[in-house]
Amino acid sequence: MRPFEYASPATKEQALELLGTTWGQAEVLAGGTDLLALMKDDVVHPKRLINIKQIADMHGITTGSQGIRIGALTTLGALADNANVIKDYPALAEALNDAASPQIRNMATLGGNLCQRPRCWYFRGGFGLLPKNESGKDLVTEGENRYHAILGNDGPAKFVSPSSIVPVLIAYGASIRLLGPKGSRELPLEKFYVIPKNETEREHDLIPNEILAEVIVPPANGMKVAHYEIRQKQAFDWPLAVAAVSLRVNGSTVESARVVMGHVAPIPWRSTQAEQVLAGKSISEDAAKAAGDAALQNATPLSHNAYKVQLAKVAVKRAILKTIGGAA
Repeated sequence: MRPFEYASPATKEQALELLGTTWGQAEVLAGGTDLLALMKDDVVHPKRLINIKQIADMHGITTGSQGIRIGALTTLGALADNANVIKDYPALAEALNDAASPQIRNMATLGGNLCQRPRCWYFRGGFGLLPKNESGKDLVTEGENRYHAILGNDGPAKFVSPSSIVPVLIAYGASIRLLGPKGSRELPLEKFYVIPKNETEREHDLIPNEILAEVIVPPANGMKVAHYEIRQKQAFDWPLAVAAVSLRVNGSTVESARVVMGHVAPIPWRSTQAEQVLAGKSISEDAAKAAGDAALQNATPLSHNAYKVQLAKVAVKRAILKTIGGAA
């Protein structure tokens, strides 16, 4: 590991003053479960490490008429065990418990999970976010790409967005608050993720001197929400495909829907095609299958990951059926 400066500010204002204006100058340390591994492998090598764990008002969960506000430093374990989350956002509690091993959940923070870097083995091997060989040829398209993107992969980015919690949060309509030198800004969580076009860009709508401060989840108000993950093994593993679905239903008819997939694209992938298929219909096996097919109609698998198309279709179908207690 390369040498670096270390700072442990007590307030958000102090932390913001320590951040740099370009990537590589400083990195924020929260739970450290991802960042420290990247530093040990020399994938990232900041000149300054800023430990924000001592900032008290970035911890904790507040419940009110506007939903819940979750400090970015709240651990996944604390969030999963919160009584209000279990009662009012059960799909989120389930996704949190599936997200990692108990040891990791007790260390990893929600903000860190939302900001974690791709698990692409080219990126983790030091070949960059958009890996190319010495002649400038893309390494992923004809390389070892069995876990890479099948949607949104028409540009240089072929990695998949790594969080299995984010699709559920987007299904609930979550937003986030970012702090920077010009104050705070709030944006829908789904807008936080972007597909980089070159190596100077990152996969988050975050500038180097901003910090993710909190996550806001509005009241569910009777919305039916479910998520479904497909993995190679039942024990802790990275999912091959994730689907999160939220439905607003009038009687037996779907008034509106959100269908969000994870681990299939460089960003959490919201399918308006699947949502349109569900609108105005009653949930049935046929409707759920049609929505799953629609969600993947524009998939463009790479040389070794076509199998993920069927897995993602099934994940969407089963998540939809799960919202009404159907067979998974």
